[in-house]
Amino acid sequence: MAKVADLTRYHWQGRWHPEGGYHSYDHCIPIVATTLQELRAHGPAGPAFWRFGRDHRQPLLDAIGNARRDAYLARRRQAAREEQRRRAEREAAQREARRRVCEECGQKFTDDRWEAIGYTRDWSKRQSHPHLCEDCQDRAVAAEQQAEVDEHERQEQERLRQEAEEQAAAQKAGGWLSRFRTRPGQTAATGHADKPKAALGKPALSVAAATLIR
Repeated sequence: MAKVADLTRYHWQGRWHPEGGYHSYDHCIPIVATTLQELRAHGPAGPAFWRFGRDHRQPLLDAIGNARRDAYLARRRQAAREEQRRRAEREAAQREARRRVCEECGQKFTDDRWEAIGYTRDWSKRQSHPHLCEDCQDRAVAAEQQAEVDEHERQEQERLRQEAEEQAAAQKAGGWLSRFRTRPGQTAATGHADKPKAALGKPALSVAAATLIR
């Protein structure tokens, strides 16, 4: 078998990778050999097979495989996963440091709230109080609505009060004007002065008689 292995080296010999500690066998033919003696000694599932280029016998599946290369690739995948995990942790920490805080209660925004206050072209989805968390925004909106209702009621009451004052002032001014228009000795209906009337049965004295009497 050693002679056959030497003659076929060009077909099965792999390329050594010192950084990974394994051979790669791309475009090579894996040649595995055994003997009846080895099969009797170890059985078909035991270490009875020799792959050309290796220094020991292995079970068949290990002989046709590349355990060192598989282990190296597994280590690389594990290192890549660890690096991805560390990068994700760094990004999460940086994102958490940028997370906004409610100016009212001091609580950090949830992911949904942070996304909701982000820029959007849809005006119907824009938040009325982007500096507040969702709960504080709901309370602020309710307070503003109640303030609008209270202000409307106050304005309505003020309008009614002004109308009442104007009406009272108009009634008071009308009473004074009616007094000034009705002079003493005049009737409120005609405005003419009452003329003296002679008593019945007594003739009125003339001006000349009155002078003589005095």
